Amino acid sequence: MKHFLTSLAALLLFYSVEAQGHARTKHLFVITIDGFRWQEVFTGADPSLVANEEYVRDTALMRSLYWDSTAGLRRKKLLPFFWGTIAVQGRLYGNRLLGNKVNVRNWYKISYPGYNEIFTGHTDAFSSPNLPVNNKHVNVLEYLNRSEEYKGKVAVFTSWNVFPYILNESRSGLPVNSGYERLNEDQYPEAGLIDSVQNTMRPGKTRHDMLTYLTAREYIREHHPSVLFLGFGETDECAHSGRYDLYLQQASDLDRMISDLWYYVQTDPYYKDSTTFLITTDHGRGWKTNKWTTHGFWAEGSGDIWMAVLGPDIRPEGELRAKGQVYQKQIAATIATLLGDPPAPGHPPGKAIGFPARPRPAGLALTPAPDGFSAAR
Repeated sequence: MKHFLTSLAALLLFYSVEAQGHARTKHLFVITIDGFRWQEVFTGADPSLVANEEYVRDTALMRSLYWDSTAGLRRKKLLPFFWGTIAVQGRLYGNRLLGNKVNVRNWYKISYPGYNEIFTGHTDAFSSPNLPVNNKHVNVLEYLNRSEEYKGKVAVFTSWNVFPYILNESRSGLPVNSGYERLNEDQYPEAGLIDSVQNTMRPGKTRHDMLTYLTAREYIREHHPSVLFLGFGETDECAHSGRYDLYLQQASDLDRMISDLWYYVQTDPYYKDSTTFLITTDHGRGWKTNKWTTHGFWAEGSGDIWMAVLGPDIRPEGELRAKGQVYQKQIAATIATLLGDPPAPGHPPGKAIGFPARPRPAGLALTPAPDGFSAAR
């Protein structure tokens, strides 16, 4: 009898972990699209901007590329991978038209505080919020790299050159490739070619996203990291320049890059069916026509963001239509939870977002609440 009860308890524990945890996710790619608004994610090209000659050089061409009669059709034109794959196999949070909200909690609503919130769970103020100042907080990537399971298996590739400070590379020991930093792996011909192209570019604070992506993809191919952060930056640059046409073009390009990366991991035996993508942004932008180029506490809408998740443990419910609220500060704990909270110092604060697991065999699966939301601390 005792043996039977022990076996039953083990069985129930197994299915509880399967339902509430994320046992099939062994690898996690975190992808950020800097300053990309929820409005374009969920409704496509903005009707007040796409034909506005102040922000678009060729309005007829932009309309032919990204305009359609409904928001549903426009968003598919702009982001076909988001709405053809993630919306079918994953989950999208943040359509405020449905009362489905994702928000930042830091006061600034600009990049450094946003990424600090994403990766550390902290929302504190900075005296120099967007300058290269080392972050005092332990970030979730650093926490994972300190664990026995993921030590030496974490990598970072970003377009914005302030990330070595946001993630405190000098303290954390994370391999962070940011801005026009060379990969310096000349033993691989492709890596050497990418580095040679970077050498021809004019140095700047934000590398072209395509070069960031190609550098990261080459590293993934050669080293197979288990945890990767890929930070894109040109959407924000285009918006600050007042170029809504380039902002849309860059978003569409990033959708293709993410699609290409998903195809790669799903055709690589190391990653196939064991990799989760978590995609989000650091801040929103002003929602008014004359405020979309900027963001910050002064621009209403800058704290409104979005999030998408796609992976083997995520119940595929597409665009969440239930009212609810999650916060950016929950993402760090969510990243740790998706990878099983391995024992290590520096676990990020805050309550993880609850992702309902995929259904299990009838009579055995113990599934969490279906709305996918959990209250923030």
